[in-house]
Amino acid sequence: MHSVKHLVPILALLLAGCLAPAPKVLSQKESSLRLTAVGFADLPGWQQADVKPAFAAFLKSCEKKASAPQNADMGGMGYAGTADEWREACAMAAGWQDQEKLFFEQVLTPFRAGNGSADEGLFTGYYEPDIAVSHTRHGPYQTPIYGLPGDLLTVDLGAFREEWKGKRIVGRIAGKKLVPYATRAEIAKNTLSDAPVLFYAADPVMLFFLQIQGSGRAHSDDGQISRLVYAGQNGHAYTAIGQVLIERGVLTKEHMSLGSIRDWLRIHPDEADGVMNADESYVFFKNEPLADPAIGAKGSEGVPLTAGASIAVDTHYHALGVPFFVATHLADGTPFNRLTVAQDTGGAIRGVVRADIYFGAGERAEAEAGAMKQPGSLYVLLPKPPAKPSAAKNEEAKRP
Repeated sequence: MHSVKHLVPILALLLAGCLAPAPKVLSQKESSLRLTAVGFADLPGWQQADVKPAFAAFLKSCEKKASAPQNADMGGMGYAGTADEWREACAMAAGWQDQEKLFFEQVLTPFRAGNGSADEGLFTGYYEPDIAVSHTRHGPYQTPIYGLPGDLLTVDLGAFREEWKGKRIVGRIAGKKLVPYATRAEIAKNTLSDAPVLFYAADPVMLFFLQIQGSGRAHSDDGQISRLVYAGQNGHAYTAIGQVLIERGVLTKEHMSLGSIRDWLRIHPDEADGVMNADESYVFFKNEPLADPAIGAKGSEGVPLTAGASIAVDTHYHALGVPFFVATHLADGTPFNRLTVAQDTGGAIRGVVRADIYFGAGERAEAEAGAMKQPGSLYVLLPKPPAKPSAAKNEEAKRP
């Protein structure tokens, strides 16, 4: 969130390799995008679905499309057409207040998304954690929350060689050399003189979870609430601490959950630092005002996320700002058949039928997102007449 490019599903990260096998999501090279035209009656639970939150999210995306260049491609694999086609749909949306479902039925056409071998994929969740902070170091407020260090450099390797296009490294200058930036353990041991301290956290475990999510709400001991958003990362790879705890024999796959990991870290403070430091990745933040607590942080599209109606998708395949109907269920079996809008991306969101659902902020959002790792189906809604993508025309488009 902010852009939330760092945000990734909490279970997929904390519990990587620790849960029962999930539905296979093919790699980009293995996958092919297949769109099959269906009717709204084919969308599970469409008649009962409340589409008002998604309609509001769609209007936010429409504001972003308004400033897009003429005939600009929407992105992904091109099946979503151009911004001009969507601007026409957005212009019509203004006249359908209180008739939101009818708007989608009259203006858009649903397609079931599939890959080369399956129409079912994986759905996870993310949220905005709350963290107790102070502007001064005192009492329990001892763990610094750093802003972006002045000596942290990001190098676009594609600027040097074509074969390195899309690859980046992060580091700092030492003498005349670019060297890796400090790891989590090194940052915890030595204060960062080149990084501003935004706050001091009361709970280092909550700061760890905040860094995984990439954005959250800071509740200061002076009564103020603000939003901490992702500003950068130290360049080191993420390590799932759920797997670390299993390898140490202190938790089992059967008892692994977001709650069990957090409880273990708090019950074993002498060992918690060592476990968290096994993850060398470290996230830096920006502090922003929280004007409206009901509004989420900005996603990769640059618009605020809507709880239960915004999702992160793989932009190698899909375009941001496009409505998607999600057909899955929560961890307790409750159906989650809901219209959403693709407004974000995530580091672990890879594949055609793959989405990360934004659940909002607070304890309920944490519980739902923390337990979310379910199979399901994904449907994309495109303007009528359908956008003219190779994927829609030929029903299959392969990514090189």
